[in-house]
Amino acid sequence: MVCLLILCVTEEQNLVKELVALSTHEQIQALRDRPMSFEEKKHIWWSVIGECFINIKHIIHELLFVFLTCHKLLSQTFRRCGYSINSARQTLELWQGIMKEIGGKFGTSVLSYFVFLKWLLMFNIFSFLVNFCFITIPMLVYDPSPNTPLNVSFRGLELLTGAGYFHYTTMYYGLAYFFTIAVYMVLCGLVLIFSMASSFKRNYVLADPVSNSAWQLLCSWDFSITNERAVRLRKNNLRESLSEKAQKKLLTVSERLKHFGVHLGSWLLSTGLAVGCGTSIYYLCLYEEKTLLVPFVVSLMNLVVPLFYSLFNKFEHYSSQRIQIYALVVRNVFLKMSILAVLCYYWMNVVAKKFLCWESMVGQALYRLVIFDFLFLMLGSFFGEFLSNVIGTRLVPRLGLPEFDVARNVLELIYAQTLAWIGIYFSPLLPVIQIIKFFILFNLKKVSLTQNCQPPRRSSRAAQMQTIFIGLLFFPCFVGALSIVAYTAWRYDLPPSEECGPFRGLNNTFSVVGLWIKDLEGIYGDQWGIVWIYQNVIRSEIFYFLVTVIILVIINIFWQITKGRKQLIGQLRQQIVNVSMFLKSILYTYSIYISFPIWYIVPSSCILFVAF
Repeated sequence: MVCLLILCVTEEQNLVKELVALSTHEQIQALRDRPMSFEEKKHIWWSVIGECFINIKHIIHELLFVFLTCHKLLSQTFRRCGYSINSARQTLELWQGIMKEIGGKFGTSVLSYFVFLKWLLMFNIFSFLVNFCFITIPMLVYDPSPNTPLNVSFRGLELLTGAGYFHYTTMYYGLAYFFTIAVYMVLCGLVLIFSMASSFKRNYVLADPVSNSAWQLLCSWDFSITNERAVRLRKNNLRESLSEKAQKKLLTVSERLKHFGVHLGSWLLSTGLAVGCGTSIYYLCLYEEKTLLVPFVVSLMNLVVPLFYSLFNKFEHYSSQRIQIYALVVRNVFLKMSILAVLCYYWMNVVAKKFLCWESMVGQALYRLVIFDFLFLMLGSFFGEFLSNVIGTRLVPRLGLPEFDVARNVLELIYAQTLAWIGIYFSPLLPVIQIIKFFILFNLKKVSLTQNCQPPRRSSRAAQMQTIFIGLLFFPCFVGALSIVAYTAWRYDLPPSEECGPFRGLNNTFSVVGLWIKDLEGIYGDQWGIVWIYQNVIRSEIFYFLVTVIILVIINIFWQITKGRKQLIGQLRQQIVNVSMFLKSILYTYSIYISFPIWYIVPSSCILFVAF
């Protein structure tokens, strides 16, 4: 009986396999021809359908396995290609290996100078492309052969003075089209604002407070350092910083009054020096305006006076190194801005009334300042770092190797870029000089750093210093340069030169916009609404007032949002502290209850670490 049942099942399975191999029409016909009852045929038909579904399921599984395998292989291939491209991009990126080497030997505070220098180099490349494409090329196409006198030729001295043969080329004011300079300054302002805003949000608004010693001990290590000497100096820096914080509150009233007197005297002396330098430069310009003495004296002051400011650190005692650096930065900025303000006043009020083509004369003066600033930057590296190395290693060994002064070197870059922004109106090709200057300066400073300097004994927060550098670059440097350019373009009692430039015969530079609007109105009428926008929007004070109000409202809204987020973060941190204290009390109670020293297994420092 059992054998008969097995035989029937085997025959049924064979029949199902035979029917599965047939088409649907053949399956139906084969079942009709079979001498079976309806129930048996129905059972066989559902078995066939089930077998077909099983086959389809196997096929789908195989296809899905093939698809997943191909997807995995393609994902791995694309991921490896992405890694290869990213690695190649980092390899081809300018000075990438040098940046890693500097960060490993000297830390992120020194690295921030070279990052800032590279950023300025790229910024000037963008400036050169804008001015060359929209100013120089159209001028060369319009007037390919400049009107150079026969008795004027290139002698080589023009590379230092900027005058002579360069006066008749496309180097100076003859190129300065209003719209290109205006668009360029607007783009520079937007780039600086967005860079400053993102850096400020990342490093100040959402950054953790650094006032407590636990943060400094546990979270302030610079992991980019790989040099053994730099690691030892960093350890000593942490030890001295923590000890200073512990002793900071022990000052008596007399000591505080003494420190206040020293600070007041230092600030009065530094301010008097800045005012005296500016006054002496003004009177020097009155008597020696066309010689190389003015840029020489200006560059010499910018080199010597900041070194004199650095001596104040021997007598002043600040509560932190950051405040000391900020004081030095403010003094140097005030000195450089005072000198530039005096020079701009002299150019706008004396040179503009004395020379027929006064814009080119101002461009030549700025060219000479840029060249001499570059020469004195190289001399500063020699005297400030190389000679200090010789003195500290051979003559007076107790002084040791000098440290790289990040603040002073960054301020020199900011001053150099300010000269380029002021000169962009009078000499639009000045970014070319800046590109060459920054490229040479990067390699020179890199060699001087590695050969003459040691890692800093005391490091500052590099990210926040970078934010301050960008902020100083924007204000007062960029804002001041923009004010000078706008003052030159809008001032009605300072008409453009009658002998040179594209704005001859106009009351001021901005009048070219009115002439362009009149030409559009005469050709097209007011078809596009440009004339109406110019007369009712651009020239309307109400429009600028409304724009200012809207910007202030938006700034206030974002500031309130950020303030609310900071309060929320503070509340969450306080909750973490409360939970940690609660757990601490529970563990203490539990350890007493079971008479087991579990408190030593889970120390309080681990629990309190969560709070930070």
